[in-house]
Amino acid sequence: MQEAAPLLVSASRSQHVSRGVRLEWFTVAYNSVEGLIALIAGLLAGSVALVGFGFDSVLEVTSGATLLWRLHADRRPEVRERVEALSLRIVGWCFLLLSAYVAYDAMSRLVTRQAADHSTAGMILAAVSLIVMPVLARAKRRVAQQIGSAALTADATQTQFCTYLSAILLAGLGLNASFGWWWADPLAALVMVPIIFNEGVDAVRGRTCCASCH
Repeated sequence: MQEAAPLLVSASRSQHVSRGVRLEWFTVAYNSVEGLIALIAGLLAGSVALVGFGFDSVLEVTSGATLLWRLHADRRPEVRERVEALSLRIVGWCFLLLSAYVAYDAMSRLVTRQAADHSTAGMILAAVSLIVMPVLARAKRRVAQQIGSAALTADATQTQFCTYLSAILLAGLGLNASFGWWWADPLAALVMVPIIFNEGVDAVRGRTCCASCH
């Protein structure tokens, strides 16, 4: 009877890891499609926020692939901690790259006063992501807490940022389409820059963690 507990813990952890793998595969697939649509629609409309949203999707694919590596390594306790630390740093650099891109592109559009055209595809995409991303982020965070993974927690935070970016994107495109406020699009993109940057710094320094990591 005393030996049954570790076996149950191991089986339970394996189930959580398998759920995490499924969530990350969904992340990679969804964001691949989302990123392609956002980049094409953004380039056609000249939308900073929409192109930035697409770039965020590309980074989420990178983050998702990194977490798949991390979760597969969970079955090997001897390398788990090393892969966890490296995965957290990779996700952190994804945050930093995203903040740099959005800041540069948005500031360029503000200086040159380039207005974005109306994008129905972009608004639909943002609305769908506004529904999907919060559910996905919560599911990832639950798994991260169960297995004590700071890297997965950071990845869940990045998915949550996609929710905020979706809301900002929808508002920016809507204001531009309704009132012709050309500055709303790049300004909306800039709102997220310091938040994303700070999260990236924390992840690269290894300060992002979930409750069960302590």
